[in-house]
Parts: sequence; C-alpha cells; structure tokens
Amino acid sequence: MPKVSFNNKQNSFAQTLKQRVDDYFKNKQLKKTGNLELYSKTVVLISSALVIYVLLLTVALPVFIQVLLCAALGALLASIGFNVMHDACHGSYSQRKWVNDLLGLSLNALGGNAFIWKFKHNILHHTYTNVDGMDDDIAKSPLMRQCRSQKWVPAHRFQHIYVVLVYAISSFAWVFIMDFNKYLKQKVYTTPLQKMSTQEHLVFWLSKLLYVLFYIAIPVYLVGWGAWALGFAVMHMVMGLTLALVFQLAHVVEHTSFEATAGEQTQIENAWAEHQVRTTANFAPDNLFINWYVGGLNYQIEHHLFPRISHVHYPAISKIVQQTCKEHGLPYHSYPTMAASMVSHFKMMKALGANP
Repeated sequence: MPKVSFNNKQNSFAQTLKQRVDDYFKNKQLKKTGNLELYSKTVVLISSALVIYVLLLTVALPVFIQVLLCAALGALLASIGFNVMHDACHGSYSQRKWVNDLLGLSLNALGGNAFIWKFKHNILHHTYTNVDGMDDDIAKSPLMRQCRSQKWVPAHRFQHIYVVLVYAISSFAWVFIMDFNKYLKQKVYTTPLQKMSTQEHLVFWLSKLLYVLFYIAIPVYLVGWGAWALGFAVMHMVMGLTLALVFQLAHVVEHTSFEATAGEQTQIENAWAEHQVRTTANFAPDNLFINWYVGGLNYQIEHHLFPRISHVHYPAISKIVQQTCKEHGLPYHSYPTMAASMVSHFKMMKALGANP
C-alpha cells in the first residue's frame, strides 16, 4: 500500500482558519452539528420517499405517472444520501453518536453499506483527495480517465459522451457489484479495509437481503416483473446520475489540482488543509434550492476543511474560508452556477480523453 504524507510544517492557514471558525460558533452560540433546518429536511425527504414508494405499489396509475414517480423517488433517495446519510456518517448530524449511527444506516436503506462507505469516503477520500492511487473516488478505470497520471486508452476519446451512461448506472453498480467487491476482497482500492466486527458483517448481509426484499421481491409480487423492471431502472438511473454528477463537480473540474503516489512513499508539498483547497471546488453557492437539495455539498471546500461541521452552517462559514484563503494566497475555486460547473467537468473529461 502506498504511503502518502503532507508537509504540515507551514500550517498557518489551517490554524488561522480553525480559530476563526471556532470563534464564529462561540460568538453565535451555535452547535456545529445539525439544527431544526436539518431535522425538518430529514422528515420531508424520508416521508416523501415513503409516500411515493407506497403509492407506486398500491395505486393503479398511468404508466407515464408511474415513471415520473420512480424518477422522483430516485431523486429523493439521492437527496437523502446528500443530506441525512452524509452528515450522519461524518458525525455532524447530531451531538449524539447513536443518532449519527442510526441515521448513517439510511445508506444501507439506499442499498449501500455505511461501514464501507465511511472508510472509503471519510478516511481515504477526505485524507487523500484527488491523490491518484489512494482516493477511490478517482480510482483507475478502463472506462474513465480523471487525471493526467492515469493511463490513457483509445476509448477515452469518447469518455465525455459515454460517462453519462456510466454515471446513470453507477448506483446500480455500487449496490450490486462494488460493495460486494470491497467486502469480499476486504480492500478499498489500494488500501486494506478496516477490520469488520461480527455485528458489521451481519449488518452488511441483512441490509442487502432487506434491499432485495423491499426493492425487488415485494414490488415484483405486487406489480409484476415488467412494471418493476421499468421503475427500478428509472429510479436507479436518476439516483446514479444525480449522485455521480454532484460528487464529480466537487473535484473533477478545471482548475482543481491532482497528485499521484510515487511508489511506496510520497510526500505532498502542501499542508493537508491547503491540499483540500487546491483539489476542491464549490458550485452554485447562491442557489438556495441546490444548496437545500444537495445538502450543502455545493460548498465542498468548506466540507473538506470541516467535515465534522453540519452542512447547514456552510453558507455562513464560507465567507470566513474565502477571506482566509485570500489572505494566504490560496485559490478558492467556485463556479457561479451548477451549469457552469457541469460544462467545466465535461470539458475536462474531453481534454483528458483527447490527449494521452
């Protein structure tokens, strides 16, 4: 396994920023975890998903309406992942660990596994952001080339076109292939998975069985194979495309930087906090709906610097982060709209595919 370290000798940016953000919460007398805004959002998202699920299985509706509801269900499940699961698995939803652990299992209800995701995301992605060879989010793939250090193959010439399909099937692949691959190999990309307790093994298999029961067996029994297959495909395509795009727009866009492991030991010249700023981008910071829907993940810089702070606080502390970056001569990548960020992402994917 490669060993990557950061040059944290010059760490004035992180120290200054931490002090200023701590002062903000102290002066405002706020907790860093979730608040009523997050709790009410949780109720709205989960109850809406449940209502649509029941409607699809119990009410005879025109096919067109069924397809629209399946698409809406996929969008809602993605938003539950962005808002509820993401904060909970980072420990920022609540000050109570049991609440975070319980709501973190919302990922299992979506078909994933919270234990594996925490290791893949919280440890590998957040520590080694955009480091080729360590960050599983940009793992080497014959289908996608996401940075210059990755091997080029001729098919990559068309990746800016076909990645849309890859993104659309990504949640299906996550649930039925990638989770099992990581579980059976006990490895995430190049890094051995943390040892799983007996309880975690049981949770893995039980939640996968429950997923098959509630997303496949019961729907097939109630509505038949054909209607289920169409609805399941639409749900996963919307969910997968939404999840993939939001996470790609955070790091795989123009101007963000990448690193690569060089053999067994690599030292990155920047301190960890500076590395996070250079490898991350925000998008649509002034769009209230997008901020609500994606759980503040459009403030990705703030999230990577302060993953233990709930996303509901990111718009406020973004002003502190931006000012501190300016004072320390660091970039603050931010696209004014989601459309601008998407254009940048696909331009980058096209450029990476065109040049070996």
